[in-house]
Amino acid sequence: MDDLPLQKIQISGPILASILQRFFSSSGDVDGLLFGRVAHITTSNFSDDEPTTTTTTSSSSPFSEPPTLVATVSSFFCSNSTSTFYDSTGHLNIPSLFRLVSSSSSSDNPSHSLLGWFSGRRQTPLRPSMRESSVTSSLSSKIQFSFQVENSPKNHTLSPCIFLLLTTPLQDQLIHTHEYKAYQFRLSAESFEPKTLDVVNIGPAFRGHYGAFSPNSPFPSLPCELPGLSSMAEDGKCESDSLKSLKRVSKDQRQLDMCADDFNVGRLSSLIGPDATNYTTTLEDLYTKMLAKLDGLARLVEKSSARILEEENHNMKLRCRIAGLE
Repeated sequence: MDDLPLQKIQISGPILASILQRFFSSSGDVDGLLFGRVAHITTSNFSDDEPTTTTTTSSSSPFSEPPTLVATVSSFFCSNSTSTFYDSTGHLNIPSLFRLVSSSSSSDNPSHSLLGWFSGRRQTPLRPSMRESSVTSSLSSKIQFSFQVENSPKNHTLSPCIFLLLTTPLQDQLIHTHEYKAYQFRLSAESFEPKTLDVVNIGPAFRGHYGAFSPNSPFPSLPCELPGLSSMAEDGKCESDSLKSLKRVSKDQRQLDMCADDFNVGRLSSLIGPDATNYTTTLEDLYTKMLAKLDGLARLVEKSSARILEEENHNMKLRCRIAGLE
């Protein structure tokens, strides 16, 4: 297990916002675990200018910088309290920690490793406490939680050594509502080293972080063409073929009605192809009907919930009457 220095720590904007939201919405202090990966990243430095020197060594390239060791936080687990995997003295509860790590890895991404943990406390100084130092030191020394460094020229391994501290100002303020700072705990020096926390946003420089995104939609897969109806009109096919096509169109229309009311399935053909830009009104009409469908479902759920509450109150009164409490 190595003690390599991290150049920086990366975290996506949505992940950091989610951690802050869980911290602010809790009734007290919180803590949790950070998951992700650590990799050696080589950045290219191409330039149109001529190099200033004419001689270069064979071991270095004028077009790339030395690889940097970057930790990327991709997910987290947050509890509603503190001391979820350690006691008041900072000693780890190994069975509880194993349970949290296994459940979080199986539900999110099993390939991501435990990078460290975070602590959120209100109106306290932005520096690690003695208990947080003890927890981080114990976590960094556990070889069973070590993981492989990606793209490493050697088989380097790291332990969970990242600590993210979140606090609120000592006095309530209207604008400045929170503070945070990232650290790496170095086993060799038994101390924290502040690290740059790079918040990754959408843009050309971070396109690689979103390359694996695969959107999922519950919208049914419907054919946009109606070849059965057109062929019936043009070629005069038999009545059985036309009935099959009508049944298929009726089935597709029923599936579409589950997402949007009063939208003809034949209009979907105008939403694909090179002429789709000319049918923005049709697309807006589809979205409007889908939102109306969702609004109707929400109102139905609201009425059902009110009805259930009314029945529960009625049953409670009957039970009290039978028990002689009225």
